[in-house]
Order: sequence, then structure tokens, then C-alpha cells
Amino acid sequence: MNRPTLILTALFASAALLSGCASNLSGSSYSRADARSVQNVRMGTIESLRPVQIEGTKTPIGTLAGTAIGGIAGNSIGGGRGKAITTILGGVAGGAAGSAVEEGITRTQGVEIVVREDDGGTRAYVQAVDSQQFRVGDRVRIMSVNGASRVTL
Repeated sequence: MNRPTLILTALFASAALLSGCASNLSGSSYSRADARSVQNVRMGTIESLRPVQIEGTKTPIGTLAGTAIGGIAGNSIGGGRGKAITTILGGVAGGAAGSAVEEGITRTQGVEIVVREDDGGTRAYVQAVDSQQFRVGDRVRIMSVNGASRVTL
């Protein structure tokens, strides 16, 4: 396999790995641990909505994939001692770039939902935007399990 093909193969493999890292933070998605767990339900009324960004994941996968790709690319430049230096520099630069790419790919558009709950308290919840279209004044359920809460219609 020639170097350009090897670099492209590594790039596509790391993109596939990174896309698998994204978790779903919407109000209608549950983790395996939450399934079949008893949930506490509170009722309330939406007082305000605000769009927010939910930062992406920062795992070693992006850094390692970027380091590998950068090292391979750096290894294809120069010769002798120069080749070793460009391999190391390519790996370091690739690692930083891979980490940034992972965070960007897994970043999510979210919504901050301020709810006046029936107990009189006002609380804010942040979750990913999903198919539910919330509006100020909507009656909603707040579902809580294992320390996490979600707002649903």
C-alpha cells in the first residue's frame, strides 16, 4: 500500500471511530443503565428557552488517531535524521489536531429549558435539541434517574 493510500485509510478509520464516540444527549434518548430503572417524575411549565452549545467529547481516541496520521505523514517527508524529526513533529501536531477534530465532530446543539415546577421551584435543564419542539408555556414532565434529568412533553 502506498503512503497516500495509507494516510487516507487511517484518516477514514479515525473519522469512523470518532463518530462512534458521540453520545445522544436529547430528551428522548436513554442510556442502557437508565432503561428499566424507576424514574422520578415532576411536572412544570416552561418559562424560557435558550439555544446553547454542548461541548464535544475529549477522549484519547482523537489524539491517538491524529498522532498516528501525523506521524505517518511526517515520516513521508525528508530523509535520514530529518525524517525522524518530521515524524515526531507530525505526530505531535497530528495529536493536537486530532483532539480538536474529535471535540468539533462531537459538539452538539442544545437547548437550556427553564421550568417553573409545580412545587414552586424554578430549575434549568440543558439537553440536546431533538424532535420535540418546546415552546414557552408548554406543560412538561421532568424525568430524573441516576442523577440525570430530562425534559419531555
